[in-house]
Amino acid sequence: MSLLAPPPRSSHSFSSSLSLSTDSYRDLHHHHRIHYPITSPRFLFRCAMRSASSVAAPKKKKLWKQGEYPGDVAGTSSFDRNKRRSPTKTIKKQPDRKNDLNTGVITVTEALSDSINNKQWLRALEVFEMLKEQPFYQPKQGTYMKLIVLLGKSGQPQHAQNLFNTMIQEGLDPTPELYTALLASYSRSNLIDSAFKILDQMKNLPFCQPDIYTYSILIKACVDASRFDLVESLYDQMTEMSLTPNTLTQNTVLAGYIKAGKFDQMEKILNGMLESATSKPDVWTMNTILGLFANTGQIETMEKWYEKFRNYGIDPETRTFNILVNGYAKKKMYDKMSTVLSYMRKLSFPWTTSTYNNVIEAFSDVGDVKNMEFTFDQMRSEGIRGDTKTFCCLIRGYANGGVFHKVVNMVELAGKLEIAENTSFYNAVIYACAKADDLMEMERVFRRMKSKECKGDVTTFDIMVEAYRKVGMNDKVYDLEQEREMMLNLNPK
Repeated sequence: MSLLAPPPRSSHSFSSSLSLSTDSYRDLHHHHRIHYPITSPRFLFRCAMRSASSVAAPKKKKLWKQGEYPGDVAGTSSFDRNKRRSPTKTIKKQPDRKNDLNTGVITVTEALSDSINNKQWLRALEVFEMLKEQPFYQPKQGTYMKLIVLLGKSGQPQHAQNLFNTMIQEGLDPTPELYTALLASYSRSNLIDSAFKILDQMKNLPFCQPDIYTYSILIKACVDASRFDLVESLYDQMTEMSLTPNTLTQNTVLAGYIKAGKFDQMEKILNGMLESATSKPDVWTMNTILGLFANTGQIETMEKWYEKFRNYGIDPETRTFNILVNGYAKKKMYDKMSTVLSYMRKLSFPWTTSTYNNVIEAFSDVGDVKNMEFTFDQMRSEGIRGDTKTFCCLIRGYANGGVFHKVVNMVELAGKLEIAENTSFYNAVIYACAKADDLMEMERVFRRMKSKECKGDVTTFDIMVEAYRKVGMNDKVYDLEQEREMMLNLNPK
């Protein structure tokens, strides 16, 4: 069946559907709320109606006229501490639009606070320089602390270091908290060697010794960089200083070991937490462990650990149940999946997008279009918005079920709902084209993917290579394999 010739009511191909304008959005067909259970030979759950919505009021932004705010200097593109401005105590604030009779002023100190709160690091530095020129200025550790933290979160460790040095020059004594903030700025930018130098400086200062928070920040940076040898050395240092890791630190390391496949070390950390009085496992620990076994299909082990954590006194949350649903869905254990879903309703745990995605994916994998559609309709009737994964599962499900014209419908609907077209989304559409043996359409989707600057991954190339190899188009296979090799060389893991 050609994907270019869907049923009469739709004249769009996959690639043309992807280019539909979202400006022509129309309200979706209204689905009646469902009050009856979903029943199939292998799936049974009851959907209780539950809906809630809240609209957060948009945060009102301060509006500045030309020349009123020091950050709005024409031609200023970077912070220059050598540029000095004349002392100014206050900066005029634009009149309130709601009441033209009310006018006000904003002090330099308030302007600095606003810049920090709005995470505008460049403006914050400029206003701080302005503040330092005021006759009333007195250096304060608290101000430096806020600025260093902001610079660290903004990926500006060198500016944070310069500010720290300036603070010392102004005669302020550093504190463990200030050193930790500086260490964190290097850690966030993955400059681990520089962060360790800060740690060594702290250890050599009697009144600036590192604490558990300092080590936790550095341990997380090492875990993120897969530098587990350094993690072990940091644990040894903590032991020498009689510092005991807390639950947050242990959870971070636990997740790192799981991601790296170091399950022996993971088990060692977990057993230590179970025996510890200061770093007891929590629901985050439970979710991490259950997620590991759910993703690897070790259902019996997942169930064992769930009971163990429950007996330990840890209560599950929505994410916990979503993990269980996902685990059962992957193994096509629909009865147990249904039991968990019913249990969530009974205990008033809300079904989320992730919950529905797990159920839709379960039916998608086996091409069970009827139950997949029923679940999607139920999702929409409860007012829960689908995401990119939702539509990827639907597209693959229709392809697996051989209902290719509905793939086009889903691509169109995704466009109307402004669903993000990322690599996974394009892979799903390419998979559907390959499944339908429509290689011309597959190639058009691939070209559109590249025109949108959406990079393909290994899955993209694997699907297409297999499709071309199946029909003996060896020249296409060769070209794609060369392109894949180039991609891997440019993006080594």
